[in-house]
Amino acid sequence: MSLSAPTTLSDVAVMVPTYQGGQDWLQWIDHYQRLRYRPAEVLVIDSGSHDGTAEAAQAAGFTVQHIDSRDFNHGATRQQGADCLQRYPFVVYLTQDAWFADPEALWHLRQTFNDPSVGAAYGRQLPRPGAGVLGAHARLFNYPATSRRQSRASIPQQGIKASFMSNSFAAYRQSALREIGGFPAQIILGEDAWVGGRLVLAGHDIAYCAEAQVFHSHDYTLWQEMSRYFDIGVFHQQAAWLKREFGAAEGEGARFVRSEWAYLWQHQAWRLPEAAARTVLKYIGYRLGQSYQRLPQSLCQRLSMHRRFWSSNA
Repeated sequence: MSLSAPTTLSDVAVMVPTYQGGQDWLQWIDHYQRLRYRPAEVLVIDSGSHDGTAEAAQAAGFTVQHIDSRDFNHGATRQQGADCLQRYPFVVYLTQDAWFADPEALWHLRQTFNDPSVGAAYGRQLPRPGAGVLGAHARLFNYPATSRRQSRASIPQQGIKASFMSNSFAAYRQSALREIGGFPAQIILGEDAWVGGRLVLAGHDIAYCAEAQVFHSHDYTLWQEMSRYFDIGVFHQQAAWLKREFGAAEGEGARFVRSEWAYLWQHQAWRLPEAAARTVLKYIGYRLGQSYQRLPQSLCQRLSMHRRFWSSNA
């Protein structure tokens, strides 16, 4: 089929929250335009960009809504998107820096819902071309080449991984999303894991579709790593029920560290001391995040990667 005549997936909509997308967003649009299967609608909710992000979205034919940057929230903004797109049975969420890697990526993700037991699905994230070894390993660890299922029955085996989702490339059955009450209203991050956990506990399956692929990876600095894990610690306090129902995240963290060090030994062994330092900083950040309620809000904001959360929740 010609790329100039894409097929429309009439029951699928895409939602992307944007803010100062820059070249990443222009690349997103370019990769979108190569899709062989496109959604019926793309909704962009822009949080006050002033770099042409919203204008580029409009020029691409997307629906654009504007909100103040202070009103953005990882959960509430995505729920706003779901509410606006409720006429579509399936909604796909992407971030502005996750580029489609395959012209049939959306089609593959949509096919998982042919099984009525599937309430949500997420695709594979490939390291961006030129990604650093640490960023590449994180994607290879969390997004393997083999598809899998997560369900209530898999909790004893998968633990916290049974609730794993992605906020960068994931789809939801709207009826299942409404059944569990949608996305949480005020959350620092982890809205995907929150909803994934609720879906699994409600009896829905989560499908990981390795055939649906995007390019998405990060090369964090040491401080960014600590800040990110501070936020993860905050999230695990906000969603303490995840630990009760699925088990602690520390076991999965230890498995990641062993995998990362083995990967570095094979590829860039000289970075093992840096990896050890990152592991220590991640742990410190995570433990501080878990204790955020005992810390001054000004310190929380300084430690956090998502500083706007603390301004809007003052």
